[in-house]
Amino acid sequence: MVQIDSLDKKILEIIMHNARIPSKDVALACGVSRAAVHQRIQRMIELKVITGSGYRVDPAALGYGVCNFIGLILERGSMYDSVLPELEKIPEVVECHCTTGRYTMLIKMYARNNTHLMHLINNYIQNIPGVARTETLLSLEQSIGRDIAVDATSV
Repeated sequence: MVQIDSLDKKILEIIMHNARIPSKDVALACGVSRAAVHQRIQRMIELKVITGSGYRVDPAALGYGVCNFIGLILERGSMYDSVLPELEKIPEVVECHCTTGRYTMLIKMYARNNTHLMHLINNYIQNIPGVARTETLLSLEQSIGRDIAVDATSV
């Protein structure tokens, strides 16, 4: 596990809520120099504590109004490594997880509408060698969408 200290955590809390905040403002809030903030952020990027940056775009604003989760049952679990690259070719697939339980893989995907969703499932996902079955769950609403809290604790 990567070791981060209280200053790192304070910096993370600030930049997680506003990735565009100027370093000087983070430095002021943390009581350190702008150079210290910059060095800490760079170190956390190198350690892969910070894994990305950018803007979040609402898929619906781009015409992708159907969010869904698809459970994939593979012919053999060992086929995961050959199925994954095929899923990566489908731009509408935004997440993929290797799971335990009912499904071998669980993907999150966006579609423009139900017709587009059916096209993606029937013509792409179910045609991937090794995919034995799929089960699709439509998301009616995303009620919570957040990153893990820096000091997450159970209630």
